[in-house]
Amino acid sequence: MSTFTIFLALIVVVAFLLIVVIMVQNPKGGGLSSSFGGGGTQQLGGVKKTTDFLDKSTWTLATLLLALILLSNVAIHRGGESTDSKALDLDATTSQPLPKPAQPSNTPAPAE
Repeated sequence: MSTFTIFLALIVVVAFLLIVVIMVQNPKGGGLSSSFGGGGTQQLGGVKKTTDFLDKSTWTLATLLLALILLSNVAIHRGGESTDSKALDLDATTSQPLPKPAQPSNTPAPAE
């Protein structure tokens, strides 16, 4: 198993967790806290702490996802090929001949 494959699996897992955490949140302030009753302050962790946890976990997962994506670029196997552009290679030959310019015809254009 290559390093890039491990990074790819981690990126998929973190992206899935990020989607789940975002979907649990409610844009109007309810979200997971409303499923615990929403009204009282003696619930499991309290409404404010649940919102803080979801907010911090969203930022943490988003930062982790960005870092994994950037680090996965280092792990890509390039196969020992040169990273230089082939367009800059002066020794390369083209596989197709260049098209010949069109010959101007001596016939006059039709009058309108």
